[in-house]
Amino acid sequence: MKKRSLLSTLLLSVTCLILSSSYAIDKQALLRAISGPDREVTDFARDQARKPVEVLDFLGLEEGMTVLDLYAAGGYYTFILSKAVGDQGTVYAQNTPRGLRFEEDRQNITQGEVLNAKIEKGKLSNVQQIIRPLREIGLTENSLDMVVVAQTLHDYYNPNPQRALEMLTQIRVLLKPGGILGITDHIGIAGRDNRDMHRMETQQAIDLAEQAGYLVESSELLRSPGDDHSRAIFDPRLNRNTDRFLLKLQKPFN
Repeated sequence: MKKRSLLSTLLLSVTCLILSSSYAIDKQALLRAISGPDREVTDFARDQARKPVEVLDFLGLEEGMTVLDLYAAGGYYTFILSKAVGDQGTVYAQNTPRGLRFEEDRQNITQGEVLNAKIEKGKLSNVQQIIRPLREIGLTENSLDMVVVAQTLHDYYNPNPQRALEMLTQIRVLLKPGGILGITDHIGIAGRDNRDMHRMETQQAIDLAEQAGYLVESSELLRSPGDDHSRAIFDPRLNRNTDRFLLKLQKPFN
């Protein structure tokens, strides 16, 4: 009986490996995929500060995953995620109707127009847009492998920490057991007016994540010691090269 049980376990393990459609991303291949003429030039300029390929590698993104780009805005990460997960993966680009009406980088074009153009130009057939708030997102519980929240958590936390906690809790419900929530944001210093500067303290984000029930891992990948933390992130003297934290939050398996 023990031999039969062991054999059954081995067969099940092999079957799971064969059926798995996820493979670790090829960083060099992804770099090539996001360096082609189908990508907006303005997004290339952001790569040096954002290090998207390195960020996704740290988060453990794999081909074939189902990923949510929460508040995708103009689709900077949507494009990259689409190329990374491949034809067998799915990327949900979530925005609100109000958010899509914002101008992209203060130019005379809305974020919705920018995102639509990127999807069309890049032939991002694995991208599905969701234009409604997170609380009405309509996705199934335990259905996502990964969620990316890029430079947005401070907008939830600074006016209302409870709202930020609720957001992280809602995301946790959507993630599969072991699923990952990746967060990047602009670092603020205690005692500063971080709300006005669109920043937040790293420890605030960590405390929030732990309160929401995540396992937390941090990275120094996006640190920028030359940042003047007393300036707003849109200050042209910073040239968008802000000091940022990177957190990998994992939903526990049980």
